[in-house]
Amino acid sequence: MNNAVAGFSKLSKKEKTNWIAETYFSTPEDALKIIRNYWNSDEKLQQLHDEFIENTITNLYIPLGVAPNFLINGHYKTIPMAIEESSVVAAASKSAKYWATRGGFKATVIDTEKIGQVHFTFAGEAEKLQAFFDLIKPKFFSDTQSITKNMQQRGGGILDIQLKDKRNLLDNYFQLHATFETKDSMGANFINSCLEQFATTLKEEFEHSELFSENENVKVIMSILSNYVPNCIVRAEVSCPIEDLAEKHIQNPQDFAERFVQAVQIAEVEPFRAVTHNKGIMNGVDAVILATGNDFRAVEAGIHAYASKNGQYASLSHAKIENGIFTFWLEIPLALGTVGGLTSLHPLVKLCLEILEKPSAAELMQIVAVAGLAQNFAALRSLTTTGIQEGHMKMHLNNILNQFEATTEERQQIKHHFKKNTISHSAVVEFIESLRK
Repeated sequence: MNNAVAGFSKLSKKEKTNWIAETYFSTPEDALKIIRNYWNSDEKLQQLHDEFIENTITNLYIPLGVAPNFLINGHYKTIPMAIEESSVVAAASKSAKYWATRGGFKATVIDTEKIGQVHFTFAGEAEKLQAFFDLIKPKFFSDTQSITKNMQQRGGGILDIQLKDKRNLLDNYFQLHATFETKDSMGANFINSCLEQFATTLKEEFEHSELFSENENVKVIMSILSNYVPNCIVRAEVSCPIEDLAEKHIQNPQDFAERFVQAVQIAEVEPFRAVTHNKGIMNGVDAVILATGNDFRAVEAGIHAYASKNGQYASLSHAKIENGIFTFWLEIPLALGTVGGLTSLHPLVKLCLEILEKPSAAELMQIVAVAGLAQNFAALRSLTTTGIQEGHMKMHLNNILNQFEATTEERQQIKHHFKKNTISHSAVVEFIESLRK
């Protein structure tokens, strides 16, 4: 069956959805009903969403929840989280409540430096290229003045530009490696605009330079920001005396603390464990990033590169016991923004930033890191005490009941039954079938 289509992007939204329904579904009217059920009744709002991306046919909803009671640097925050996975918001909320009575979360922004590069090749003597770069370096700043003017007024701009010799990696490969401060914007467009001007300046100045022979040439390959920002770092931590860790599921706090530290140490040395360990951190991180209109793919890529910075993929979080004090912390790279992009366009993103009391980019970095640490603490507490499945499957039970369209009466019977019985997908299905017989 040939499902190719010409000029799809030029079709109207109605024509696009009709084509999808008629091409891929035996009952097109049913498919169209589902597609249109998720259109917003406010046509102006729907048009706004339609224009976020290309070839829009409908909206895919992800639940937006909140995790209250986060005590961060002495102030309570309610954190919005957009995520489809059950138990994440509950776990974050539970961690928030737990640590609020033990001093809360401490968060510190260590640095906010962002990076962009002009990648180019140069066939010639590296010493001459370095001398040329030193000579024209001020020109990179002056030629981008029109781009950087507004950013400089907000306290940001270009921090530095370096020439890097990368010929040990590829023949004739060099970089202009630039660092930036973008304040409350994520800064992607600003950085890329600067980089493209750097490339133009490099080519123009090279053509007019008398330092090089006819056989020596520069060829710009590309100019692009990096989503790896190892100097845009935030730290989040919790700590308390070991005896203060005690609660319902932690009868022996010393044993719990030791098991917890060992669980983290395993993730520090075992990549198979580290990936799942860090995935739990990202449950919290991504949920807040989505809710605040930031780019979770960029953050994911940068954070996982950071987890591999020592040559092996490892845990992003760390724990220790020292002088009777339990400490749990993480340091992660986060390039975030609270102005520009979806932050000023998406109504729910604006609402989420209001819930967070209009944070600066640095404050949002702290909130996101805390959400990741809280999520990680909740997972490790479960793993080292009751096990991960007990709480997760209780939250997952509703999904199973929805899948089988359980009635109100069935739900009551099922939930009563599984208060004393182990929850698994097969066990729930078997019990539903027994009820319906």
